[in-house]
Amino acid sequence: MHDSQVLGALLDEQNQGEEVWADSAYGSESIEWILQILQFLSHIHERAYGNHRLIAKHKEDNREHSQVRGKVEHVFGHWVNEMGGKLMGSIGKQSVKATIGVKNLVYNFKRYEFWENQNPKAVG
Repeated sequence: MHDSQVLGALLDEQNQGEEVWADSAYGSESIEWILQILQFLSHIHERAYGNHRLIAKHKEDNREHSQVRGKVEHVFGHWVNEMGGKLMGSIGKQSVKATIGVKNLVYNFKRYEFWENQNPKAVG
C-alpha cells in the first residue's frame, strides 16, 4: 500500500509542521481535501497527464518545491546509502531516539568535514 493512501492517518496534531511537501504521487483532490481539513498547507507537486501539459506557473511551483525537498531528502539518502539505512536495530523508544541522535550527529560531522574541505579558510 502506498503511503499516500493513508496520509490522513500519518498527519495528526502531534506533527510539528504546518506544511506538507510531497511529490506528484500524492496529488489528488481527496488528499488536498484532507490537508485542508487538517489545516496543513500543501506543497504537493503538480502532475502532467498524457496530453495535458503543465502550465508555466505549475512548472515554476514544482521547481521551487523540488529545491526545498532536495535539501531534506539528500539527508535521508545519505542515511540509506552510507549509514545503514532507515531501519533501527534498537528496541524501545528511548534507544531509537538515541540511535537517531547519533546518526544525525555523525551526518553533521560529515557535512562539517565536507565544507571544511571545500574552503578551509572559511571554517574555524
